[in-house]
Amino acid sequence: MRKLAEIEDLSGLVRDALGPGCRVVAVDRLRGGSRKGVYRVRVDGAPMTSVIVYSWAETENFWPGRNGVDNGDPFAPASGLAPFLAARRSLDGLGARVPRVLLADGSRHRCPADVAVVEDVSEDTLEALFASDPVRATAALNDLARATDAMHRHRAPEHGRVDLLEQGGTASGVSCEHLVLGRALRDLEEASDRDRRIAAADGHLRDRLHGLAALVTPRAEYGLIHGELGPDHVLVDADDHAVLIDIEGLMHFDIEWEHVFLQLRFGRRYPALSRPGLDAQRLDLYTLAMRLSLVAGPLRLLDGDYPDRAPMQKIAEHNLKEALALLPWRTGTPLPLNKG
Repeated sequence: MRKLAEIEDLSGLVRDALGPGCRVVAVDRLRGGSRKGVYRVRVDGAPMTSVIVYSWAETENFWPGRNGVDNGDPFAPASGLAPFLAARRSLDGLGARVPRVLLADGSRHRCPADVAVVEDVSEDTLEALFASDPVRATAALNDLARATDAMHRHRAPEHGRVDLLEQGGTASGVSCEHLVLGRALRDLEEASDRDRRIAAADGHLRDRLHGLAALVTPRAEYGLIHGELGPDHVLVDADDHAVLIDIEGLMHFDIEWEHVFLQLRFGRRYPALSRPGLDAQRLDLYTLAMRLSLVAGPLRLLDGDYPDRAPMQKIAEHNLKEALALLPWRTGTPLPLNKG
């Protein structure tokens, strides 16, 4: 049985952040966190009525364990206080809005895990505002475009997560396209083990990935990307600024990887974020790779006890169909049914 945080676990931490007169009155774990716990903590006796607590406790990580993870791989799981703070420094330096940190502690003295107390920006995500307040959403989307432009123009001669590069480390892989291809082939193998439709198309998908990768030409500088920048990872503050969250995976990488994700997640609103000059060959390879990642990842998460199962199943099913639709099928033969 997982032990998630309760009032008594977070009260001392929040008092240290806000002062001894602060009293915690309610704690709610927010939905969606799969690698860290995200808690809205409501308080009395402080200048603010609530804060957000991030907890990177092992019991908050719902992903099944994987052996042999290469920490130099930009796609390796990014979790913990160090990558969060490194990402926040980088984004803040570029003028991209991120939550203000009120307390950060990796000592394990206050809590048996890395923790941070940050400002509670808003309960409004950009995704929610698209439906409830289109005027505010448009302003925030334009602000997000400004932030992503600043990030993508911030170039580095090496790819890799910012916390690794900040420490003088070197990322794995000779190139971004090489890393994406290797990851896509692993995702394909995992997805094939879990779904007959992917298994039936395994050879065609494998050939397609190799063919697309062969068309990509070398590159020697890389922009700064969030990695999972969907409208659910953008909060909107009282001034209609876009506030980036879930930033631990921030890395220097091909900006085409970000643009593929932006296009998938923002849909008809993507033109506000689109920019000229993107590499068409990279976009083709990364689109298929992203679809396979969004099949294998959710299915892997569902191997465990992740609670919000229906949305993950929906993500996997949608992206499975989209991945198969990218194949140049010529026979018109129906694909086999899912194992389930």
